[in-house]
Amino acid sequence: MPLELYRDAQHACLMFTDLVRDGGEAVQCNQFLLIDQGVGAIIDPGGNIAFNELFLGMTRHFPPNRLSYLMASHADPDIIASLDRWLTTTSAQLVISRIWARFAPHFAKSGKTTERVLSVPDAGGRLRLGGSELWLLPAHFLHSEGNFQFYDPVSRILFSGDLGASMVGGTEAQTPVTDFARIRPHMEAFHRRYMVSNKVMRLWVRMARQLDISLLVPQHGAPLAGPAIGAFLDWAESLQCGIDLLGQDAYLVPSGVLG
Repeated sequence: MPLELYRDAQHACLMFTDLVRDGGEAVQCNQFLLIDQGVGAIIDPGGNIAFNELFLGMTRHFPPNRLSYLMASHADPDIIASLDRWLTTTSAQLVISRIWARFAPHFAKSGKTTERVLSVPDAGGRLRLGGSELWLLPAHFLHSEGNFQFYDPVSRILFSGDLGASMVGGTEAQTPVTDFARIRPHMEAFHRRYMVSNKVMRLWVRMARQLDISLLVPQHGAPLAGPAIGAFLDWAESLQCGIDLLGQDAYLVPSGVLG
């Protein structure tokens, strides 16, 4: 069952957290369904592992033939490996960074993406959804070269992609976290490895502080709410990560035998 993040008479945001089996080979992922005035978008629809359950789960809340957009924060397989099946079963358009627009067709049969890809410039933009809009926010190198987050000004939810991710199970991911100290141990290693540098983190935090955020909802793990949002921004602003942590010892000719 999806978690209802927001609902009013015209607008709804649903979060699916448990479509990938806990303890299996694949990392836990969240998928999101946004609806406004009968127009729908899915954010980070996921891989083939999640497709059947997400499609069936969506139909209980929204007709697939009215899905307008597949929003991809970037082009990793846990984001859009199921693209071919979504393009087959709906008329939705893929929204993705211009950096990845010519790579995404490799997830689909030849010709499937023709005239169905909206290529987003580096500066982002605002995309009409029903009577509202989604803000496509630049989040480049956090962690992908071409990366976007999606801000919904109606619900004031920031769908933050890999930024803010915590390595927890699907059940735990359904409970918003207000105590950042409790979730931080599940974030630390991931962010130090997957985020590119403190410089980029600081630039992103400066942008994020301009938003009115009710929930910060990553693609992995639990949403952040209340005081946890400000605490996360403070932590991210000072985090040493990615290339900040690399030295020559990371680039040595290997001698170990695999297998």
